[in-house]
Order: sequence, then C-alpha cells, then structure tokens
Amino acid sequence: MEDALNEGENNKELEVAPALIAVHPTQDSVAVAVGSDLRVFDLREGCGVHLTDDSVEPFHKNSIRAIRYGANGKYFVSAGDDKLVKIWSTNNWRCISSVCSEKRVSTVAISKDGLYVCFADKFGVVWVVDLHGIDGSEAPVNKKAAPLLAHYCSIITSLEFSPDGRFILSADRDFKIRVTVFPENPLDGAHEIQSFCLGHSEFVSCLAFICTVDYPQGFLLSGSGDSTVRLWEIDSGSLLHTCEVGHKAGHLGSNGSKEDCSAVIDLCTIPDHNIVAVATQSLQGIMILSCDLSSQSLNIAKVVSTGAENYIPTSFACSCSGELLWMITGVSKFRGSDYNSLARVRVLSGFNTSNANSAEQKVIVLGDNEVPGAEKLLHKLQGSVSVKEDVFVAAAEAVKTAMCNLLIKKQYSAERREFRKRTRNDKKTKQ
Repeated sequence: MEDALNEGENNKELEVAPALIAVHPTQDSVAVAVGSDLRVFDLREGCGVHLTDDSVEPFHKNSIRAIRYGANGKYFVSAGDDKLVKIWSTNNWRCISSVCSEKRVSTVAISKDGLYVCFADKFGVVWVVDLHGIDGSEAPVNKKAAPLLAHYCSIITSLEFSPDGRFILSADRDFKIRVTVFPENPLDGAHEIQSFCLGHSEFVSCLAFICTVDYPQGFLLSGSGDSTVRLWEIDSGSLLHTCEVGHKAGHLGSNGSKEDCSAVIDLCTIPDHNIVAVATQSLQGIMILSCDLSSQSLNIAKVVSTGAENYIPTSFACSCSGELLWMITGVSKFRGSDYNSLARVRVLSGFNTSNANSAEQKVIVLGDNEVPGAEKLLHKLQGSVSVKEDVFVAAAEAVKTAMCNLLIKKQYSAERREFRKRTRNDKKTKQ
C-alpha cells in the first residue's frame, strides 16, 4: 500500500505544464503562458504589456493550462491549476473578472458573440460565465460560473465553438467528442445533444475547425493519442476521413524507435486555406496536412523543420489573416534542471499566398530579426535565459511523460481502487 502511495506522488512530480501561445485575431498582440507566468507583447506598439490585476485573487499562483482570445479580440481568458479563470480586457490588459472554479481548469473557450466564457475542469464539467454588463474600464466584477454540461467523470481536454456559434464541442480523455447545441440562455444549462463523434481509440487532445469560402460552415478536425487526425461532419457526427500521422512522425522523430509516442499535441488551421499544421510528441518540427473539403479527405503534404534540432512544439496559434503561424516549445516545473521554466518561440511564414495547395507552399521559418517585434518580442515572451539544446530534449520528454500520466487511463486493482477512494481529498475529514 505504501508503494502505491509513492507511485502517486511520483506521478505528481512529473506533471509539468507545457508552454502555451495565443495570437490576437488581427495580430495586435501575442500572449504566452509558461507555468504561472503570463507574458503579452503588443505588436502595434512594439513593446511588452504590463498586466493589471486588482481582483481578490491577483494573478495566477499555479500553472496556466489554457489561454484564449475571443473571436473579436475584445477579451482574453487564462485559467489553470489554481482553479482561477481570469478574464482580461485587451484594450488595457486589466483583469476585469476573476472566477473561482471548483476543480482545476483544463481548457477554455469564448462564444462567437463574445458574451460568454466557457471553461472545463478535470472532473468533466463545463461551466459558463455571463459577460453581460462587464466594462473593462471599471473595477473587477465578481462573476460566478453556472454548470453548462458534463461528461461523466472524464477529464475534458478541449472546447471549441462551431464557426456559426450554434454548437459547443467538448472532447475528453475517454476518446469521445460531444457536439452540444449552445442554448439561448446558457446559464440554464445545455440539454440538447446534437451528436457524438466517435472513432478515436485514445484520448482526444485537441479540436479545430477548417473553413473556406466554399465551405463556410466548416468541418471539425480532431487530434488524439492514437496518432491520428480525423475529419468530421458535426451535424450527424459522421467520420469523414482518418489520417495516420504516427508512422510519419515516428519515422522522422528523435530516434525513430517504435517506443516513441506520436500522440497529437496540437492542431492549427490556416484561415481560408486547406492547410492544417500538426504537432506530435515525436516530431521535431511540424507536419502539414492538406485537406480537400470537396472530397472530404486529409493527406500528409510535407514536414517542415523549425530550424532547431530539438524543437518539438507544444502549442500553435494563428491570426485571422493566416499570414503567420506562431508556435512555442517549453515547459514549467521542470525538475532535474537549473531552469524552472523554458520557452522558445518560432514563427513560420508563407501560408497566405495565391496558391492554396499546401504541397506547393514555400513555408519558411523566420529569423529572430524577421519576427514581428524582433528581439524585443522574443525577450518578452521567452525570457532572457539562454538554454542549451539538450535541455529542450529533456523538457520534451518530461512533457510526453506528464501527458501520458494525465490522459492515458490507468488500470487499478480492486485493492488499489479502494485505497484511492479512502484517500481522496474531498473525502477526508476536515479538522
């Protein structure tokens, strides 16, 4: 029994937090989260942003697990392990509301009209916060979240609104994607399920929509621990195509061994193009998929090196213009190293051309001086610490281990299950 307890403690030690990146819809600013540190760079003014937080619980005290700009760029949301959901006004970068969650937060989303913030916790509940009446120029407003929907005791890994705002989609550790009608009065709960998208054989890690001028309603893309990217029609939940990316990623990974984990980490679609950028845990670079919406198929078009030998992206972001693809690699709480947190930003260009065929796109990695904001931006978002390449290799392995510990379901003996029930924090008697 003591060994079982030690095993749980060791798993907690490995729970590092990957670095995250988000871009304003019109590329006015770029935000990065590394651990509890939220860093923002204003691309219009060419300088770092000073965040102001006068709420009762100022700033984040633990790892940030999700960041998101709203579709209109008015609001920005950050949330994470400290059970706080912070809503920021991007006009002056003040925290206008700080919402307390009952559990640690795993993902966030903002409705297309910018009137509701939704967040999910690690117990499988999606909550909604009403933003009506919030003015960024006033003092922080205390808001309470209302339950919107729930997955049965399963960690929710991703939330997305459909392009037309009719549906909210939630993916979880138990391989499923739920498509729910977003109601007119979300505070009363969402009770109408449109469909389920079923087919993945491991946890669903990320969701994204791909839309073009000919298909404005869009199609859903999902990435998973089963090393696939899948294309869905959400009204019926129909699986349209499956693209196996694991073999390609493993072949081009750090050592090409079968033990390499090729779970999909993140997806990013380039607006108004048929291009999908994919990051996996084994690929030092990014994979570009071509999506033919007329034939409803996905194909691997190319693999792009990021110019650094040991660069495995942990997060993607792209503005509405689709001109640049922003990416970051890094972790926080990285034990066994002299660095508590690591971050390195890279920017890819060449997507927004007249030729939308991804196989013929000349995607290039911008040099440090070519990145918008140049050295000032990199200094703000990455920090001033210079890190050796081999440290990022170890960090990538730590992220891989942490993701597996968190999302791959463990099998316990009957004795172990009873022990876990007795030692749950919410079952302990408060002194």
